[in-house]
Amino acid sequence: MNINVRFSQLLALMLCACCSLASARDLGQDEALRLRERGEILPLEDILKFALERYPDSKLLEVELEEKQGAYVYEVELVTPQRVVRELKFNASSGNLTKDKEDD
Repeated sequence: MNINVRFSQLLALMLCACCSLASARDLGQDEALRLRERGEILPLEDILKFALERYPDSKLLEVELEEKQGAYVYEVELVTPQRVVRELKFNASSGNLTKDKEDD
């Protein structure tokens, strides 16, 4: 087998492995409800309150609940009155803000 073909196959395998390690799993509403009922995550209402306290008068664009490396994360996207899109990530169990960045 050609060395370039082997290298390409190895590179593809490495990229797949890295992507699977870094990826997050989106949770559906049924799983989110079960986690909330068991007290493992905070209610979405609490997280939205934290986000809107940080950026008053902003409009909600999107919310996702993800599992990343065994931790639950709420990802909230807002558009501010200045028309800047912000991406905020909160630890879903504690409500701590873990990321706040301007989204492209």
